Amino acid sequence: MKTSPENPFNLTGETAVVIGATGVLGGSLAEGLAAAGAAVAVAGRNRERGEERVASIVKAGGRARFVTVDASDRVSLEKALAEITAELGRPTILVNAAGGNDPSVTVTPEHPFESITEEAWTKSFDTNLVGGALLPCQVFGPHMAANGGGSIINIASVSAHLPLSRVVAYSAAKAAVLNLTRFLAREWATKGVRVNSVTPGFFPAEQNRKLLFNEDGSPTARAASILGHTPMARFGKAEELNGAVIFLASRAASGFVTGIDLKVDGGFLCQTI
Repeated sequence: MKTSPENPFNLTGETAVVIGATGVLGGSLAEGLAAAGAAVAVAGRNRERGEERVASIVKAGGRARFVTVDASDRVSLEKALAEITAELGRPTILVNAAGGNDPSVTVTPEHPFESITEEAWTKSFDTNLVGGALLPCQVFGPHMAANGGGSIINIASVSAHLPLSRVVAYSAAKAAVLNLTRFLAREWATKGVRVNSVTPGFFPAEQNRKLLFNEDGSPTARAASILGHTPMARFGKAEELNGAVIFLASRAASGFVTGIDLKVDGGFLCQTI
């Protein structure tokens, strides 16, 4: 990797792949990496949103292109790897930001835990573990190891550490992402590939907005509970996740860092009541 010793957060010369960059957090991470100098592959399934994010990056002076990818499909990932390598250069940074909670596995009084079907549970794990980390790591990790190394950053969740009410399958899958991250950190430590995770706290996005805000914009009871448990007493802003990812992406800044989980949660996990 080519970070400058004068500025360890300068990613000029790097090629970053952000899977899930068509979402709010993934898109912000793509813009942050581009602002730090990396060429960025905005990878996802929604071309319209992806092209909008690319246009935003290019307008700001960055270099990016949209790449269609289904993270739960190995062939799609392999095709994306070849396309990115040809168009932007060898990937040296991979951010796995795809995932989300499925309402069909959300536990409520009307939909108790025992009513969750095996199919719905498996689908949640396919989205958040298999597509959210496993397959992208299997496709991009060995390529990095064979071509000079790189940095893989898996996006976890506070619910991976302490399971939250309602989102049982999502919490379990994200806990597995943390375990996989540590395994791969050890597995690839001598091959030049660092593997770390970032745990976001609560950042309003499409998948959780209805849980956090009423139609009139006021916070829901669940939002009030979250804020009461967050020492900073506020939600995170999407761009506040960028610095953690840039730090872990840069070998000059974090070259001796692998297997960690960097929490960006406003203090949510540092208190119990």
